Amino acid sequence: MVSREQKRAAKQKKLQLLRSITNSLAHDNASIILDASNYIKDLKQRVEKLNQDVATAASFTSQKFPTIRVEEQENDFLIKVFTARNCQGLLVFILEAFEELGLEVLQARVSTSDSFLLEAIATRENKEADGHIDDQVVKQVVLQGIQKWIEVSEQE
Repeated sequence: MVSREQKRAAKQKKLQLLRSITNSLAHDNASIILDASNYIKDLKQRVEKLNQDVATAASFTSQKFPTIRVEEQENDFLIKVFTARNCQGLLVFILEAFEELGLEVLQARVSTSDSFLLEAIATRENKEADGHIDDQVVKQVVLQGIQKWIEVSEQE
């Protein structure tokens, strides 16, 4: 039969393992478990977002029109544009659209091998200017840039 001390030691060992896995700084049992619960919720959200990204990419592999996702992050925007085919020249039109809106690209990653993928972080050049720019406005401007690219591509 297992003694109380052995059960308590096993419980403490498991709690310390849970504390280390979740990077919890808590010392009491309830706080460790609460931190673990929050950690699990965060992981679930990450998995849902990744699944959503995969589903979005998969659903657009047969379509010609790019997917656009814009997320507002404090004073910046995270902008993702993806299409399953290479869209030669599309980047120029998107960057021109950013410029027209007064967005400055702080960081960007672009891939144009078999598909087109743009991930950019942009901010307003003049933060004091009148007129609120939100994620929907940025998405609309990117769509307009894509539309211009489509029109020019069809003429060639």
